[in-house]
Amino acid sequence: MLCQFSFQNFKSYKSETTLDFQAATLPEFTETLITDEDASSLLPVSVIYGPNGGGKTNLLLALSCVISTIVNPVKELGKNRQNIILQHKVDAVPFLFDQKSKNEPTEFRLFFRIEKNEYCYYFAVKNQEITSESLYRKAITGKKSAMIFERESDSIELGYSINKKNINTSVNPKMPYLSFLAINYDIDTINEVMNWFENCIIRSYANPVIERQIMLSGDATHKEQFIKALNDMDIDIKDYRFDEEAHQLYMKRTIGDSDYELSFSDESDGTKKLIAALPVILLALCEGRLIIVDELDAKLHPKLLKYVISLFKNRDINKYGAQLLFTSHDMYTLKNTVFRRDEIWFAAENKEHESEIYSLHEIRGEDNDRIKRTAAYDKQYLEGRYGADPYLSNMLGGVFER
Repeated sequence: MLCQFSFQNFKSYKSETTLDFQAATLPEFTETLITDEDASSLLPVSVIYGPNGGGKTNLLLALSCVISTIVNPVKELGKNRQNIILQHKVDAVPFLFDQKSKNEPTEFRLFFRIEKNEYCYYFAVKNQEITSESLYRKAITGKKSAMIFERESDSIELGYSINKKNINTSVNPKMPYLSFLAINYDIDTINEVMNWFENCIIRSYANPVIERQIMLSGDATHKEQFIKALNDMDIDIKDYRFDEEAHQLYMKRTIGDSDYELSFSDESDGTKKLIAALPVILLALCEGRLIIVDELDAKLHPKLLKYVISLFKNRDINKYGAQLLFTSHDMYTLKNTVFRRDEIWFAAENKEHESEIYSLHEIRGEDNDRIKRTAAYDKQYLEGRYGADPYLSNMLGGVFER
């Protein structure tokens, strides 16, 4: 489970930026949190709002950059332990609107929890070469972290738990040492960390090709879950089959006493999106994975988006600590009946064209009080009161004013 993600000098983000999945002390939706009696509670969902060009996608790309940088070398050599669901390698591109930043490394730091351990993984990269890297671990009940390894340029120091005489500390500067260890050795700690990275799912529905990448299973249980979820959304599909000769997916419906089949290509855009997205969403829920989705709301009816969010916030369904991080423009779900205040984030550019993010919980009004949980989040957002102005109020009161 992701606890916190920090990065700096990546694309439109110059300064250190932190996305926090650790739950704040708030009274709303406490029953939806991912809890452990020995550790702080975590959020099952985080959503990022903001104008086009504000940095929403770049925030997801920063996290995708970390995951793909670690996972891709392992996958290319066929050493992966899990079914990897990534779209493409994301390169570390620095902030370019500054003479100093574009010549400095891009830095990433993740805190994540695996059972009773919390890990901190850090690396810095410049010109596609790793300049610094480290992995630390501590028990969630403990205060002191133990070093697994540290890397500075071409010097690598091993911690006590993996300090074996046969461990090679010479590695290509373009390859993360974590990936190198996963490829060449069978080390319990490294295997555990790599499993977490390989389990992360990345999807971008800004790319129409992704809507045609369908991961339907022939497993009876998975098939039943998928069809039930579609039926819960009033899409009355009873079965599906894939025609190997025609290379076409067919969805079956029952009308009256007769069965009818419709090819996937003939389904509506919204139904196609659901058929493509639901399998990976259900996989994340079944296996406790982190799923990162750009433009999850694209082509989805707002009620269907709300249903997807509710799956992650229902602990009877989300039994294994799955987490959903996504971007959205949808105002229907920007409600106090859907999200906690610390689950809502905003991304916007400042006057220096640097992206910044902040949560609704962090915002204070003119009276210096925090936004109340009873507030009309969607209305206040459109009024520009949260800073990440989606320009509707500016347009209506600015260039169109007569």
